[in-house]
Amino acid sequence: MANRPARPAHEGVVTRVEQLTPHMVRVVVGGAALTRIEAGQFTDHYIKVLFPLPGVTYPEPFDQGVIRETLPRDQWPVVRTYTVRKWLPEAGEMWVDFVVHGDEGIAGPWAAAAKPGDVIRFMGPGGGYAPDTTADWHLLAGDESALPAISAALERMPEGAKARVFVEVAGPDEEQKIETAADAEITWLHRDAGESLVDAVRGLEFPAGRMQAFVHGEAGFVRDLRRFLRVEHGIPMSQLSISGYWRRGMNEDGWQSSKREWNEQIEREQEPAAAA
Repeated sequence: MANRPARPAHEGVVTRVEQLTPHMVRVVVGGAALTRIEAGQFTDHYIKVLFPLPGVTYPEPFDQGVIRETLPRDQWPVVRTYTVRKWLPEAGEMWVDFVVHGDEGIAGPWAAAAKPGDVIRFMGPGGGYAPDTTADWHLLAGDESALPAISAALERMPEGAKARVFVEVAGPDEEQKIETAADAEITWLHRDAGESLVDAVRGLEFPAGRMQAFVHGEAGFVRDLRRFLRVEHGIPMSQLSISGYWRRGMNEDGWQSSKREWNEQIEREQEPAAAA
């Protein structure tokens, strides 16, 4: 087996936990590991959180690459991707918001039970989007999974920046206050009331000028809104950050393994129509 440089996971420490809404928990991470990472360039920074399996002894330092080379697949840590809601290097804090649905899943129950002093291992951060200050207006659309990145983007926008924002959550109790200096019109959609994010965005009268769009969340509505923006409005991909964070009926492992094929299929379906 070829030698490879070690890439140990970062090891943070939970410093506090906040219940934001009935189904959203904020875990604030601190520790020396935060002094060794760089973040802040993007508003959609994300980390890959590693959840060790009970009863498995892992090599130290905790390195995902080494683990995959030396342990059978059924002993690998579970990996889940989460957006960095806020990066505060001066305070030594990283905020990560988790959607919690009772005992469902792995990350949600962990966040619900997290307490100061708990260890959190993660890789990253990655990222690729930040509001373009030269855009005439911004479209931000997503569900709970995209809300941390949408909030971070709105906080980054300068005073007077024009933003049209659509966020789909379960119901009124899941809405959050978002601080922004931007000229932002925020529309909350409630799934429990049958309101549709796709319908709301399609009903928007586009402001004049060049737009930049951030559309992320469940893969089904992302596909529909990509067609709407890319094909019906002819918005070039250079002005779009658009991707499925998750897919209904799949866990992250299944979605990540099929995401590339899904993206390629969407491109085949939509790009020729856009060029016609």
